[in-house]
Amino acid sequence: MNIELSDNFYFSKGSALVPVIVLLLVIILLTMPSCQVGQASYPDPDLVRFQSRIIDYGSRINPRFKKKVRTRTRLIIVHTSELELESTLRVVSRGKRFENGRTTPGGHANYVIARNGTVYRILDKKYRADHAGLSMWDGRSDVSDISVGIEFVGYHDAPLTTSQYTSAEMLLLMLKRAYGLQDKDILTHSQIAYGKPNPWFSNNHRGRKQCAKNFDRTRAGLGPTWPFDPDVRAGRLTPDPMLAQVFYSASGAVAYTGNTAFQVLKSDVISKRNPAWAIAGDDYNASSTVYVLPGGNTLAGDRVASSLGWDRLPVGTKVLLNQQTAQVRQEAKDIIKIISGRMTARCHAGEAYHAASTIYFLPSDRILRGCAISDWDDLPSGTRLVVGYKGPFIITKDKTAYGIAGAKFKDPGTVYHIPGRGPVQGNRIPDFKDLPKGTGVYLPTAG
Repeated sequence: MNIELSDNFYFSKGSALVPVIVLLLVIILLTMPSCQVGQASYPDPDLVRFQSRIIDYGSRINPRFKKKVRTRTRLIIVHTSELELESTLRVVSRGKRFENGRTTPGGHANYVIARNGTVYRILDKKYRADHAGLSMWDGRSDVSDISVGIEFVGYHDAPLTTSQYTSAEMLLLMLKRAYGLQDKDILTHSQIAYGKPNPWFSNNHRGRKQCAKNFDRTRAGLGPTWPFDPDVRAGRLTPDPMLAQVFYSASGAVAYTGNTAFQVLKSDVISKRNPAWAIAGDDYNASSTVYVLPGGNTLAGDRVASSLGWDRLPVGTKVLLNQQTAQVRQEAKDIIKIISGRMTARCHAGEAYHAASTIYFLPSDRILRGCAISDWDDLPSGTRLVVGYKGPFIITKDKTAYGIAGAKFKDPGTVYHIPGRGPVQGNRIPDFKDLPKGTGVYLPTAG
């Protein structure tokens, strides 16, 4: 803030007004907020350094997206992307593409926080991001109109990283100061989204999104959230049993009293107490939600009702969000799986992504066990993996493939790592006599 005296204002060096003016200037400077709305003025050196490291991704925004300045900012909404970094940045900046050909114009977040803590600015904080969708909070619908949207690269049922929380604390502090917000004004997408009636709910209800229900406010330097859902309390929406347990259980909030027993689970696998709705929310029947049935068969969300029925999805079915059905169908059949933009290590292996029995074959020909992987998003695209394997057992002059694997040495479930060629299934090796020394053999742990 610049404070200037009028050219017509004159006083002598010894004027009694001097100390008064000086005192007023001191009071003004001391009472100035540390961050001015709409400006990048942060006296705190840590905030200055943090802001200087934010990567401006604005040039990648879809030209179809029309920028619009928000007239009011009352909330900050945090999301989980359910994708890896590259796909997250593409979707929030360029837009979503659906299998029916429909697209969106992008602008789906103001900021993205990567797994390593790097922050990307998709849209300046003053612009409206189309991030909240069908939403309501305290009677106000279309929350995108009054909120900043922050996307965490990650899944709603898996922990965010320490680096993400460190960056989030700084970013949230910056935004709170900019807009005069309090800790309670920071909410998750799962808290503010609502859905229309569906097989689990007969009325408008909470639970349309499971997004960021794993967000740990304490690790982000925040105090408690609201002790109750104002729209549920007012009767505008039916409560979601899972979200009530996650966010409001300590307050004795309205709980689900129907016949179906729900349980708060951190899992992407269907069980008797973890139905499709609990995992996917309102995306349960989306074409981009893929159900991988036990045995490897797949169904897109928009095909389940007609092909099988929601009450007949078997226990053990895996649920994947933001996927392409054809790709998942092929990957589900393959023993050697490939990491790509949508199919991350966690998509393939679930929580077993960091298990010792999950073996990664990197494009560099380096081999790593899952227990050496600190985060599923650290692995480069093109990395191959097998889940539930032991080894390697090295082929030598005295130890052949048959001597290691027995009669299963030619089976598709026996995997060979040939130096320079990567992993190959046993049924795809034409001549075992040509296998070079140093070839590693990997066998299923269940075998």
